Amino acid sequence: MGTDLLHTLPLADAASNLLAARNQMAFTLGFHIILSCLGVAFPLVMLIAEYIGIKKKDKTALLLAKRWSKATAVLFAVGAVTGTVLSFEFGLLWPGMMERFGDAFGVLFAMEGIFFFLEAIFIAIYIYGWKRISGWAHWWTGVPIVLAGIGGAYSVLAVNGWMQTPQGFTLDAKGFVETVQPLEVIFNPYAWHTFLHMYLAAFMVTGFLVASIYAVGMLKGRRDRYHRLGLLIPLTVAAIAAPIQIVVGDMVAREVADKQPVKFAAIECIAKTGPNQPETIGGVCDREEGAKGAISIPGLNSLLVGFSTSTVVQGLDSSPRQDEPKALNLLHYSFDGMVGIGFALATLAAWFALFWWRKRDIPQTPWFLRAVSVSGVLAIAAMEMGWIVTEVGRQPWIVYGFQRTADAVTRADGIWVVFGITMAIYLILAIGLITVLRAMSRRWRAQDEGRIPASDDDRVPYGPVPTKPAAKPTAG
Repeated sequence: MGTDLLHTLPLADAASNLLAARNQMAFTLGFHIILSCLGVAFPLVMLIAEYIGIKKKDKTALLLAKRWSKATAVLFAVGAVTGTVLSFEFGLLWPGMMERFGDAFGVLFAMEGIFFFLEAIFIAIYIYGWKRISGWAHWWTGVPIVLAGIGGAYSVLAVNGWMQTPQGFTLDAKGFVETVQPLEVIFNPYAWHTFLHMYLAAFMVTGFLVASIYAVGMLKGRRDRYHRLGLLIPLTVAAIAAPIQIVVGDMVAREVADKQPVKFAAIECIAKTGPNQPETIGGVCDREEGAKGAISIPGLNSLLVGFSTSTVVQGLDSSPRQDEPKALNLLHYSFDGMVGIGFALATLAAWFALFWWRKRDIPQTPWFLRAVSVSGVLAIAAMEMGWIVTEVGRQPWIVYGFQRTADAVTRADGIWVVFGITMAIYLILAIGLITVLRAMSRRWRAQDEGRIPASDDDRVPYGPVPTKPAAKPTAG
């Protein structure tokens, strides 16, 4: 398995470095992934609003699209910073993995860099073009933003998929990558499922989060068309994604049961291998006895995995203890929470869809608006729980089956200091981001209420702002 880097460290220092590195990676990834979701999905929501504005000559939709484009630019800028930090962390915190396997998955990071720069270029063109490009031409400049977001998201998620199901390489006698088959790395077995699951999650997070902002405004009495349309567009996107996500999530779970049976046993808290496995909800996970005190549905787990209650599902007893995840309760609760919130959001989507089908309007009852107002936070929580399941469930492997996380961690001193500095920087970024977005929101509200003059950007749909002709000089 290659050189064990920890053998060159005192045991206490090795464990401390591992804990600090994992905490830092978890914190920075958990922060960045929210911005990534918005960066992937918000541009499409913005383009939908502009499409409605152009097609129906709807000034309110155009106004929303312009304002959302400005918010997109701010989110993209902060996301670029946090994403860059993550890129450096791979080399700084996990040099053992980069040294052994960097040649295998490096092509995907190169692809992600290209898509990132394309996205940045077209965001600049899109925002700059509001007053300089005609309607449909301007709309088309936003399409590459969406496409680059798809390409960038796939590239990064394919890296994670490769770490879960590594393939497309051979190792030399010392355990280092010798040859690489790039297409097998790029299209690894887990990449497509991971991408589709996360892509839908991005639209759920973005759609419910943006809709929740306007739902809060409507609860405060702002029932104008601006708030109704601001809620309707993103909520429609999220409502479409929510039920599809349940189907895709079921596919992903079966893929995990097939490719990573020990992870599946941990998240489902299955102690003993066998058929007729029950689906357990809650309880306290025990390696020997399963989920004690849980709600148990006999045979359902086997049925979901293999479409028959006689399907044999592997338990924790099928693996050596040192090769299985340790945080069983964290995994089990995170999985239950993710699935539970997913079904709750799908129910909210069904409520909205049924009412729209019957009334062609948004339910404006306080309970519906309250549900929408908390849906954004719930979607973020479900997404973070999903990443806990994905990443904690892979432990103790950093490259599944090939390299342990403990073997890849840095030997450098001061990792806890770096972790503290990183948290401070991210806190400053979070405060700055929220402050800027709130300032933008307050200014827009003041413009809508007539307390301050509307800007030229809000008044002019497309084309240059007309200027007053220069005064003719008078005869002296």
